[in-house]
Amino acid sequence: MILLRYGAIFVLTIVLLSSCRVNYLFTGGDVGDARTITVEQFEGRAPLSTPNSVRIFSEELRTLLLAQTPLKLKQEEGDVQYSGAITGFDVQPVSIQANETAALNRLTITVSVTYINTLDTKLNAEFSVSRFADYDSSQDLISVEQQLVADISKQLAQDIFERTLGNW
Repeated sequence: MILLRYGAIFVLTIVLLSSCRVNYLFTGGDVGDARTITVEQFEGRAPLSTPNSVRIFSEELRTLLLAQTPLKLKQEEGDVQYSGAITGFDVQPVSIQANETAALNRLTITVSVTYINTLDTKLNAEFSVSRFADYDSSQDLISVEQQLVADISKQLAQDIFERTLGNW
């Protein structure tokens, strides 16, 4: 009898708990009423930028925006639109040693961004963001470029997201 009572209470508790559910939707950004997003292929206007670096950056931006928002990718005329160009792709020596040689080189990428929100034009913006990564000066840029560009592009994409949809 006691086991039957505790069994009934246990089953009732499980049923009640399974019917009570809290849904959290954490999309990461404020997209308002927007449903679609367009990220155009960015241009490579910097003299040293390569077509591969432009492609890597554009893909990183798309990937981050799709991962952190509920927006669906649209080829053109999305509710939210990104376009722009890589305007800076510079290598500078840093960490100069006593013998006047650089221990590290720094790759800096600057991106000019045009953000258009077709549903709320007050949010439209044009701005530039810049990030860098250092690499050993004994390495040739060509051998480390793809990884450096990918790392910098992730940081740039996060900066762009925060400036446009982040609203934290």
